[in-house]
Amino acid sequence: MAIIFDLCNFCLNLIFSSHTPKIGINLKMGKVEMVSSCLVGSTRAPFMPKLDLTTWDLRLLQTNHIQKGLIYQTPKSHKNLIQHLKNSLSRALPFFPPLAGRLSITRYDDSTASFFVDCNNAGAEFTHAAAASVSISDIIEPKYIPEIVHSLFRLNDTNNSEGISKPLLAVQVTELADGLFIGCTANHAVVDGTSFWHFINSWSEISRGSHTISKVPVFERWYPSKTAELNRRVHLPTLEKNLIPPSPLPQRVFRFTGANVAELKAEANSEAGTDHKISSLQAVLAHIWRSTTRCGHSSCGETRIMMAIGARGRMSLSEGYFANAAYVATVAISESDLLKNGLGAAAVKINELVSQQSSEEIARYVEEKVEFVTLEEMAASSPCLVVGGSQRDDVYGNDFGWGKPIAVRSGKAQKFDGMVVVLPAAEDGGIDVEVCLAEVKLQAMERDAAFMGIFL
Repeated sequence: MAIIFDLCNFCLNLIFSSHTPKIGINLKMGKVEMVSSCLVGSTRAPFMPKLDLTTWDLRLLQTNHIQKGLIYQTPKSHKNLIQHLKNSLSRALPFFPPLAGRLSITRYDDSTASFFVDCNNAGAEFTHAAAASVSISDIIEPKYIPEIVHSLFRLNDTNNSEGISKPLLAVQVTELADGLFIGCTANHAVVDGTSFWHFINSWSEISRGSHTISKVPVFERWYPSKTAELNRRVHLPTLEKNLIPPSPLPQRVFRFTGANVAELKAEANSEAGTDHKISSLQAVLAHIWRSTTRCGHSSCGETRIMMAIGARGRMSLSEGYFANAAYVATVAISESDLLKNGLGAAAVKINELVSQQSSEEIARYVEEKVEFVTLEEMAASSPCLVVGGSQRDDVYGNDFGWGKPIAVRSGKAQKFDGMVVVLPAAEDGGIDVEVCLAEVKLQAMERDAAFMGIFL
């Protein structure tokens, strides 16, 4: 079977190369040189023919992919590193058939359509690149995330709906002057952040030599009612339209150490009193929310925070539920109230928002008909901070066989004024927060003594 699939992989590589000459050998993109690119499929035939998309998934069809990259020191004793990663990816994909497939669309007479993943083993994209003049410090030490990072990911500026013809998973392994960057791009209509890291964690396990994975993905779809299942038929606007267009705005990672987090949490809980138990993340987000509000006053006098709420625990879904299982909840407050009442009051607003999310609320969201809302429409009513990601994701456990990563960086997908991405810090108890803001707001934030004082 392995010999047969090696031959299939060879054929896939030839087919892919013949249709994509622009990704050929030695194509330079700034300081990044593309060495080779191919399609990598599963070593076994898929155990499932297709996977339906739920309304959770469909709402993301016209946005961008998830892009996260792991940075490693140069492995000192690992031979044939690129081929090893390619082979281990091929051995990991049998556990995750959708990631080697393509989207498929079914059209109906009433001008609606439904989508599913055709688990046809068309292959994930694997690209080998080199950036010999770029060091790890060039990526992680600048104040703002450098433009070169965007060249370390595939499928930039690609809509999730384009998964009909483009890979649902694309990996770019870039050899740096003193390290390695593994940039992973996944179709957000197929996976959310939890599922994304589930796959990366599993791939790293296989890469370390395991023949199985510690957490098996669950592909059974969940619908709270027949209505939710029927609502998988959607009226689609032009598929090429991107609801979150690419943004040139600067991005900066603020690293909250374990001590920073503990200080903010203690302050927020002291001010909040005994009626609320403020979490570490709620305290950190309250601190950021107040600063971004101070640094970007609006004429409407109101500010909002929108948070991605995970539904697995709230709906008793399996931890391995492999799909999107999150939704956005919003709370608004006047700017004057947010700024005059202290950190604890802001944290309480976030705490109450999270506490209000129930299984009934989630079911109602899943049953709603899918509507596509542009970024401009979303931000029209008042300034907004949009929070994604999680500090609980197992990012630094991804040891591919030569040690843990030293840092993580996001690509440029789904970045806009007010976007905040939460990631775990390398040290225990810390939280990294990637902030994308208009330059004038970000610079004002950096001059905000009340915000920056926590880092002194």
